[in-house]
Amino acid sequence: MIYFVTGASGFIGRRLVANLLMRPGSKVYFLMRDASPERAASLRRFWGVSKARAIPVIGDLTKPLLGISAQEQKALAGQVDHMFHLGAVYNLQADPELEITTNVQGTRNALDFARAIKAARFHHISSIAAAGLYDGIFREDMFEEARGLQHPYFASKHNSEKLVREESKIPWRIYRPAIVVGDSQTGEIDKIDGPYYFFKLIQKTRRMLPFWMPMVGIEGGRINLVPVDFVVKALDHLAHLPEGDGQCYHLTDPKPRRVSDIFTIFSEAAHAPRPIFRMNAALFNLIPRSVLQGLFVLAPVRRIYKSLMKDLSLPEDIFTFINYPTRFDNREAERLLTPAGITVPPLEDYAWRLWDYWERRLDPDLHIDRSLKGQVEGKVVLITGGSSGIGKATAMRVAGAGARTVIVARDAKRLESAKQEAADRGLTFMTYQADITDETQCADFIRQLMRDHGYVDILINNAGHSIRRAIENSYDRLHDFERTMSINYFGALRLTLGILPFMAEKGKKGHVINVSSIGVLANAPHFSAYVASKAALEAWTRCAAAEYLDRGVEFTTINMPLTRTPMIAPTKFYDHVPAQTPEEAANLVVEAITNCPVRLATRLGIFGQIAHAIAPRFAQIVSNTMFRMFPDSAAALGKEETQAPSADQLAVTNMLRGVHF
Repeated sequence: MIYFVTGASGFIGRRLVANLLMRPGSKVYFLMRDASPERAASLRRFWGVSKARAIPVIGDLTKPLLGISAQEQKALAGQVDHMFHLGAVYNLQADPELEITTNVQGTRNALDFARAIKAARFHHISSIAAAGLYDGIFREDMFEEARGLQHPYFASKHNSEKLVREESKIPWRIYRPAIVVGDSQTGEIDKIDGPYYFFKLIQKTRRMLPFWMPMVGIEGGRINLVPVDFVVKALDHLAHLPEGDGQCYHLTDPKPRRVSDIFTIFSEAAHAPRPIFRMNAALFNLIPRSVLQGLFVLAPVRRIYKSLMKDLSLPEDIFTFINYPTRFDNREAERLLTPAGITVPPLEDYAWRLWDYWERRLDPDLHIDRSLKGQVEGKVVLITGGSSGIGKATAMRVAGAGARTVIVARDAKRLESAKQEAADRGLTFMTYQADITDETQCADFIRQLMRDHGYVDILINNAGHSIRRAIENSYDRLHDFERTMSINYFGALRLTLGILPFMAEKGKKGHVINVSSIGVLANAPHFSAYVASKAALEAWTRCAAAEYLDRGVEFTTINMPLTRTPMIAPTKFYDHVPAQTPEEAANLVVEAITNCPVRLATRLGIFGQIAHAIAPRFAQIVSNTMFRMFPDSAAALGKEETQAPSADQLAVTNMLRGVHF
């Protein structure tokens, strides 16, 4: 058998050619726009054949007769048994003009070429998109009944198929694959499309929440997915049957899944929280289309929507397909494929392979320089409270990555000690002694900082003060609240306001990282003064982030879990509970630097925030129980510690690691 294939280097085409070359005595001519020796050799290595069996033909799908020379046409005349036309744009987000040129005109050119070389049979690989948004069951013998073809991709697939049906002068067969996903055995895929659009959202959910936490999903239409290995086997088998000319075959799953089911299956594959409660996507249809169109005329609405879709890593027209209305009858294809053992495997059996391949090789974040060195090398990083604890550990990390590391603190001896410790490691700290709670000292420090460095790329507001004391023991201690606000809120604010004008300069980019506390998310009892001061900083940060979004300044809040630093040392009870080290805390700061999230928190912290939002009374009961279980420390009451923690206290602190008690 001699074959001619367009789109042979594509995801489906490459595998189809491999199958065709397994047939004894087969030879494949394949269209290549760039027939470089290296590219052709790479394809032959994939197929495992010699030059004699896989021959590239220089041409262009968008040119008449595929742009193939008359000499080549003459050499192929009467030789080709099967011509497979796979060359097309398979992308819902592609440029409309490109889709029409490639899919429609490309098919016309392929048909003319097939007729010119007198190919015995023409195989057109179409798509279920040719049915448009038909409401109901679309059979293999249906075509003119297609509806909802306004989308350029749907229109291009429908019209290219129409050309084959009306203009082909040689026997033809048409195949409509469903949404093609990766190989069911290896997970391999070459682009992000279809269900893969949801993978980033699933990944983000997994990072934020524990896997057992129930989620709300969308109950939409039925989406038809098939793995590429099924499609290739089906094409190969159906194309070589003695009968079938003039037929169309649906290469689809006879049991398509609803959107929510697909999301659940891939969430399980990713070990992410699963949607348990489902909202019917038909509710979106209650909003009149005219109202939606009117809203999207407004530039602010378009900007907000585009930003939201970008943040969720979803295409802008995704909601068009959530309520996908079409079901596909594939009984004729199934009748011919089943005896050959060619069936669609259950998605549950191979979803984990698709997820694993995507996360290891196609996750967009893999192609972004997220290294600390890539983010801070040569940049000025300012860390408050940098002479000890989290601040010093963070300073060591960024200095080691090549940052111009500046630390500021009140204690001159600690600053000198930190500077010497860095020098012993071959690192350099630039130190400044200043009390940022003092307006004059802070202003002088900012002026000196700008004289010395001219700019701050990353500001890490880490300096802080914590007080663990119940409100009932604080009636006469207003100064506790004033002290925490002075450093945790006003100090950080004073410094940030002094540096923001330089960050917001045209052409400059800046990043402000505020080290807050898990206590803000969990509303930790005993820490009303501390939590209130950090919550104030978080509220200000949210406002600032909105104002400076288009000025190139980003803001990140870190809800830091309990860390073993000098700040918690006075509470001797904490000597017996699990707490992260300053170095582990520095890992969170590094993640904030490299990924620039709006908020960075542990799963337990986020769970606490959600609990207080959706079940506030329950959250209060839990917090009150913990409050009574962990009374004020002896230090808070001005006494010496005399009692060791109980077994119950130790058990709870180990179960809720990182929470302030």
